[in-house]
Amino acid sequence: MVKNIKDIKKIKLEGTNLSNVYKQVAINENDGWNDYVMRIFTLQQGGFTPEHSHPWPHINYVIEGKGTLYLDGVHYTVEDGFVAYIPPNSIHQFKNTEDREFKFICIVPKGYDK
Repeated sequence: MVKNIKDIKKIKLEGTNLSNVYKQVAINENDGWNDYVMRIFTLQQGGFTPEHSHPWPHINYVIEGKGTLYLDGVHYTVEDGFVAYIPPNSIHQFKNTEDREFKFICIVPKGYDK
C-alpha cells in the first residue's frame, strides 16, 4: 500500500477546546496495519489541540512547521524533525505558534483513534 498525503481525506475537528485542527487517517486496519492507526494532524495558524489525557500512549513526529507541545507541566518547542512519546494518562496539548501550517504524525493503538 502506497498513498500520497494529498489524496487522504482531511476532516476538520470541531469542539470547544480546540481550534483550526484537521485530521487525516493515513494508515489503519483497512490498509493491513491491524494493531495501530497512523494519523496526520494539521494545525492552521492559531490552531491547537485540546489539553487532555487518556489511558493509551501515542508517538508523534513533526513533519512541518513549528509549535509547542505541552506535556505534563512542561512546554517544549517542537519543529520538523522532532519526535515525542506521550505516555498513558499524561496531560498534553499541541499548539501552532507560527503563521504557517504545523503538521505532525500521531500513531495510536488500534481502537483509540478518537
